[in-house]
Amino acid sequence: MPFDEHEQRREDLEENAIVLDYLPIGRSSSARAEPLIQLIGDNKFTLLEAVPKGSTFTVGESVYIGKGDRDKVSLIKSRLTYADLTEGAKKELPNAVYEIVKKHEQKFVDLFNNAGSLNIRMHSLELLPNIGKKHLSAILEARDDKRFESFQDIANRVPLLQDPAKLIVERVVMELKGESRFYLLTRPPSLGHMR
Repeated sequence: MPFDEHEQRREDLEENAIVLDYLPIGRSSSARAEPLIQLIGDNKFTLLEAVPKGSTFTVGESVYIGKGDRDKVSLIKSRLTYADLTEGAKKELPNAVYEIVKKHEQKFVDLFNNAGSLNIRMHSLELLPNIGKKHLSAILEARDDKRFESFQDIANRVPLLQDPAKLIVERVVMELKGESRFYLLTRPPSLGHMR
């Protein structure tokens, strides 16, 4: 079956996002005062800035941003980098990422079940914070016995790993900050955002 690039792009689109910050009069550095919201997509952790439809927003609120009829978001203005986020959005980011990880727990448990080697010297699970050879060996041994079913199952069967969800959150935030060569969980910044 040939690779369908259009299908891949559709899969990468965000349908829902979590509000990181609401700026009722926009950015202070902007020449035009318009309300803005900063968001993180709950599929690929895409950082976005959007124009609201006159509604008020709560930090941590989930909003629909897909192609259909949006009730609270008028338009997506741009994709952001971590540096573009307000201080409030940066502070809220780990909480929002945690909510997304918990909401899509099976997706991230499957990462532990299916992750493979990056090259002959490094396994992709070693990209998670504090996962060294000893942790990796324990994870691989446990998943060879039986696939993991939940974060709690991982924590129970790999005693060295107390909070697998926290490791995922730390890795996502690290990637969003641009502190990594590899993008295991997020979309790499677009060329226009590379600094």
